[in-house]
Amino acid sequence: MSAAVQGFPPCATMHNSMEHLTTLADWLAHCERLHPKSIDMGLDRVRAVAGRMGLKFDCPVITVAGTNGKGSTCAMLEAILMESGYRTGVYTSPHLVHFEERCRVRGDIVSATDLVANFARVESARCQNGDEISLTYFEFTTLAILQLLADAKLDVVILEVGLGGRLDAVNILDADCAVITSIDLDHMELLGNDREAIGFEKAGIMRAGRPVIVSDPVPPQSVLDHAARLGADLWRFGQDFNFSGDKLQWSWAGRGRRYAGLAYPALRGANQLVNASGVLAALTALRGRLPITAQAVRNGLSLVELPGRFQIIPGQPTLVLDVAHNPHSVAALTENLDAMGFYPCTHAIFGAMADKDVAPMLARISPLIDKWYFTDLPTPRAATGQALLARWQAGNSRADATAHACQTPESALEAAVMAANPADRIVVFGSFYTVGGILKNGVPRLSAPHLSD
Repeated sequence: MSAAVQGFPPCATMHNSMEHLTTLADWLAHCERLHPKSIDMGLDRVRAVAGRMGLKFDCPVITVAGTNGKGSTCAMLEAILMESGYRTGVYTSPHLVHFEERCRVRGDIVSATDLVANFARVESARCQNGDEISLTYFEFTTLAILQLLADAKLDVVILEVGLGGRLDAVNILDADCAVITSIDLDHMELLGNDREAIGFEKAGIMRAGRPVIVSDPVPPQSVLDHAARLGADLWRFGQDFNFSGDKLQWSWAGRGRRYAGLAYPALRGANQLVNASGVLAALTALRGRLPITAQAVRNGLSLVELPGRFQIIPGQPTLVLDVAHNPHSVAALTENLDAMGFYPCTHAIFGAMADKDVAPMLARISPLIDKWYFTDLPTPRAATGQALLARWQAGNSRADATAHACQTPESALEAAVMAANPADRIVVFGSFYTVGGILKNGVPRLSAPHLSD
């Protein structure tokens, strides 16, 4: 564990070069070189460095794991707790445009300068006394952000689990409350081939005697079994908490608490009520330490923002951004698009990682898509636009649909706007890189160049 990784410079050389690591970009490039694998599941190395750093939190910690809905859950927790007057810290990943987006303190994205100082602290601990511990990019950056949050004098910290749960770097902390959102098939090469195996990995964030909120309406049995085996305080959707609603408002009830007459969350999509229900269960479970008011719930849910989650940008044509990148989230996106009403033509820009099972995603959403623009992405892990186009062609059954391959999300959007009429809509979905490519120069306001004949 503590030996230098073969082919990488020893700690003495790294310390000599630390003076050249002055910017956040320098440090991120350094992190990418430290470990031969981009993902190396296990907690021993990251726990050892955290121990050297003396990393600890003096406030309640909430961890959020799951396949989909994690970012929305974290954002709603943050919004409600901030409306209650608490000093909040949030860590989420990945980011859309800038790395700094991964950490917010009291609602504000942290500065690169603050991150750089904590990257240096991780490096010093990692190479303490010349005894190097190898860390992956994610492990290194996670420790830097956790240290920043631990020093920020906060009332509550909300941590999104990056991948799985049991062996994710965030899981070195013993959370006061764990939330498990929807569980579906994703990252199967690392987490297992079915929902039961994946559920077991997600359940690893539970702690004995502490609340765990399971907001998946049909959780894998492995999650329930692990909670029973561990003696966690299980809050299960449909049994310990639930919601009801009509077209105008909704209500939540769970374990002696009730919120009625709530406006729908500012985050769009039918699935957000399930996420919001898990959020209210977590806050109810923690009310002894973090009491909140009904007004804070109302205000927080009405003000919450999260780019790239069924984000509808008005314009001509309408633009929809969604980081749906697995079959479950694409199914939710399809339902949400269907509920938007009629559009003469729907254009779709799609880019994804090469390891994704894109066939069921394309099959699910294809009935709604008239023109496709498959795009390359700026990472070697991505499938090319041409490869995605070939996969679509292999399964396409619509003679009236068209498809093209593009080199970047920006050029794909340009092509879609040129082909679109003002009354159409353009949907951008898939990897964070796909949506991030559209947002990197700000939120675009579209204006199609022509009207229908």
